[in-house]
Amino acid sequence: MTATAVPAPPGLFAPRLRAMTVGSVALISLLAFEALAVGTAMPTVARNLDGLALYGIAFGGPFAAGVLAMVVSGIWCDARGPRGPMWNGVAWFVVGLLIAGTAPAMGALVVGRVVQGFGSGLLSVALYVIVAHAYPEELHRRIFAAFAAAWVVPSLVGPALAGLIVEYLGWRWVFLAVPAVAVPAVLLIHPGLRSLDRSVPTRPPAGAAARIGWACGAGVSAALLHIGGQQRGAVAVVLIALAVAGLLVCAPRLLPPGFLRAARGLPTVVGLRGLASAAFVGAEVVIPLMLSRERGLSPTAAGLVLTVGALAWSVGSWVQGRIPLPASRASLPRAGLTCITVGTATVALAVRPELPVAVAVLGWAVAGLGMGLLYPSLSVLTLELSAPGEQGRNSSSLQLGDSLFAATMLALTGAVLAVGSAPGPASYTATLVVAAGLALLGALLAGRVVVGGSARPGG
Repeated sequence: MTATAVPAPPGLFAPRLRAMTVGSVALISLLAFEALAVGTAMPTVARNLDGLALYGIAFGGPFAAGVLAMVVSGIWCDARGPRGPMWNGVAWFVVGLLIAGTAPAMGALVVGRVVQGFGSGLLSVALYVIVAHAYPEELHRRIFAAFAAAWVVPSLVGPALAGLIVEYLGWRWVFLAVPAVAVPAVLLIHPGLRSLDRSVPTRPPAGAAARIGWACGAGVSAALLHIGGQQRGAVAVVLIALAVAGLLVCAPRLLPPGFLRAARGLPTVVGLRGLASAAFVGAEVVIPLMLSRERGLSPTAAGLVLTVGALAWSVGSWVQGRIPLPASRASLPRAGLTCITVGTATVALAVRPELPVAVAVLGWAVAGLGMGLLYPSLSVLTLELSAPGEQGRNSSSLQLGDSLFAATMLALTGAVLAVGSAPGPASYTATLVVAAGLALLGALLAGRVVVGGSARPGG
């Protein structure tokens, strides 16, 4: 008797998924490009609009709006499905870009940035819920790997492309050109959205209003972090202290119960994502400065080291999406965090002048590989640990933890580098050691993503 052949699972570009995949990846790339391009354009914007006084809030405002929008999107997705948050996210994102691109003064540009940030937050959570609804479970690792690659590619070309746009077309086109691609991208997703079943609940879950209130507090605290990180002296200390206190009060109400004690399952998954993000971002902002000041590299050469890390991240994402699923669901997160620990510690050694700069390049490549192994695997675990009516809430928790940990680390890193007249080897080493320590803590906790022998609740 011949055994019945088991049909192979559809690929990401199977006919029923092709438009959804292309549109989703395009939207992720646009969100990434805009986040990176604005950083390149903002010095010119502030100079042309005489808006240096509002420079900090031009970054902190959209970040705060994004924090609030992630929570709103999670509640909305769980109550009514991802269609509404997706369409509204695109609308807010595009309108914000148009306001910013046509702003006659810095105040109007800040308003546009806040609107844009709110749209980005709605979109980022809705895209995760779309994955849960539209893609079979065996494709989750691959689609999240594609999302990771969609962030990496803009990180390679985004700043340079934005610089060219600012130089030859004007800074306004950094904002105005993106809607021309965003609208067609969401139109690709639209047919697939119509076929998705709406979630069973039709009303916001209990406690939704309180959750939105805590999100407002966390958003304001996050904005203070951004602003404080750009200050110096006592003002920076006060703002950062207030922001951290606010986050300690508000953030635990937005993250899974048991987050602070690394309870098994989803609380640890969210915690690992935050620790990895903080470790990677904390090292990333130090590396170009360290290599330029201590090793004499040009800004371009120092930036190429970050490019190596971004490419390695893409490779790691590709690898985790194609290797057989490990026996333990903790294996990929643990391997990723171990790579980040080893890679960041190796970069710290490059402060020593007797070691070649290649040590830093190798270390950052290892750290990037670790992020590639880690990020998609934690996204997959989040969906696996989520009941159908909780996918939005848990996806928003994952992204909130990521954003808030990174923002806190950036602010604290800025404070460390600001101590004294100029940063030196001791401050670089301290920052990199702290980053490696955060990743090591995550590696030690990685086994706690497993609940009762599996990643699934009650499994």
